[in-house]
Amino acid sequence: MAESTLWWLATGGVIAAELLTGTFYLLMLGIGCVAGALAAHLGCSPTVQIVLAAVIGGGAVVVWHLRQTHGHSEAPAQSNANVNMDIGESIQVEAWNADGTADVHYRGARWTAIHRPGVTPSAGPHRVAEMVGSRLLLDRA
Repeated sequence: MAESTLWWLATGGVIAAELLTGTFYLLMLGIGCVAGALAAHLGCSPTVQIVLAAVIGGGAVVVWHLRQTHGHSEAPAQSNANVNMDIGESIQVEAWNADGTADVHYRGARWTAIHRPGVTPSAGPHRVAEMVGSRLLLDRA
């Protein structure tokens, strides 16, 4: 059996394992196996094939890991607009209560709104910054 065939079988096995486990890192190793198969098709020695597969597959794993850990971090769910459709919506605050809350009309219901600590509350337009329990945390718009 040709060396390239073994690399393609290894690629298929790694990708099948990735489909069963959902581990994206296995897909990166599959890319390394593809590099080994292409090196075999080009007539490179088995040592070059293995080194190339290891460097490309391992490099892809390292790059993906660094991207996941040091890349952009998702905001917590209570302040993430991709999770909570209320984040970023505009609300009109008529008046703030003495306890630092406001009763606002939003989406057809009455909500309790709060402001950030250290911010002097004022009436007017505000933006929903996050959900704190069943309360809306507002920033001045």
